[in-house]
Amino acid sequence: MIRNLVEDIDPDIVECTDGSAAVESYAIHRPDWVLLDINMQPLDGLTAARAIIAKYPDARIVIVSQHQDARTRDTALSIGAYSFVGKQDLMELRELLVPAFADHASK
Repeated sequence: MIRNLVEDIDPDIVECTDGSAAVESYAIHRPDWVLLDINMQPLDGLTAARAIIAKYPDARIVIVSQHQDARTRDTALSIGAYSFVGKQDLMELRELLVPAFADHASK
């Protein structure tokens, strides 16, 4: 679902099945953006975000989750996530990424 929402912004998308794969994939691909769901097993998205940011502090990670409570949002931002987007309003994700990729393309 998220891939369909953003692939017209940048078709160069790497999908991972869990947080461990996302951490490994980041080291290989060094993407402009990382979109992580919290609910992944065996390594959840917040733990994966911590691992990526610890090694690559400039990583731009967006946590995408159905859990939109303040505590979850605050936790995501406190570990260094660039942003937090609730699954109930995924257009917010496009609003975040479209200008970022437009700026990147113009450089």
